Amino acid sequence: MRLTVVVITRDRRRSLLAVLARTRELTERAPVIVVDNASRDGTPGAVAAEFPDVTLIRSPRNLGAVARNLAADHVRTPYIAFWDDDTWWDPDAPSRAADLLDAHPRLAAVTGRILVEPGGREDPIVPELRDSPVPGPPWLPGPALGSFLAGASMLRTEAFREAGGFSPRLWLGGEEELLAADLMTLGWELCFAEDVVVHHEPSRLRDPHLRRRHGIRNTLWSTWLRRPLPAAARRTARLLRTLPRDRVTAGALAAAAAGLPWVARERRTLPRDVEHRLRTLETAQRESKARRYVS
Repeated sequence: MRLTVVVITRDRRRSLLAVLARTRELTERAPVIVVDNASRDGTPGAVAAEFPDVTLIRSPRNLGAVARNLAADHVRTPYIAFWDDDTWWDPDAPSRAADLLDAHPRLAAVTGRILVEPGGREDPIVPELRDSPVPGPPWLPGPALGSFLAGASMLRTEAFREAGGFSPRLWLGGEEELLAADLMTLGWELCFAEDVVVHHEPSRLRDPHLRRRHGIRNTLWSTWLRRPLPAAARRTARLLRTLPRDRVTAGALAAAAAGLPWVARERRTLPRDVEHRLRTLETAQRESKARRYVS
């Protein structure tokens, strides 16, 4: 077997069960691992009863994105397809992504084309992935990326482990950016694949304000942890100019500032070539219609 499907979840029993049913439609056999982040709605019991073939890991507390690291410890295949409890892939999409990883040994992550359900409209982030300005080697099978989207990406298990997985500091919300930078520092590549189709039906069971607060905080932390001071200052200033002036933003900025001591201790700037690649994204980030911090 080439790939394992990993899903993290919390208190979304109904949508998770629907997603797990989709894994049975895949054209390529793949083990499935679910990490339950301390759900209170009976999710673990429902998974155990309806999908006994799924490996279920019950976390006693909500680990956020770090639950994916826990799942990765149990993966025995070369590749990990990260799904979410409100996303699913076309039946042949995991095989297409695995084929790309098979053919390109220095490719660490393949991010698919995301369709928003119901309706199947293209997610606003997709044109930015398709038209990514990030330079990459000529052998890449698709546009080079500076980050990836966990619920719509397949990662090479070796690369994921080498880079240390998702940071426990960030918990959840934009957690991919820091890992992507560390993968590129290690010489790995990331790309977009048009024919790897992923569906996303955003769950209504979410706290948009909390997600926005974490997203702002984590963007700032990732920037301060890896970017040179001039680039970090530019991105911080741009965020401060564009963020909504409300309590959510104030809370995010306070949380980001509170992390400055550990950020200073753990700061490690990117190699010059990786920084150059990320700098090409600044205009796209500034003009993005899909990366607005609103809730």
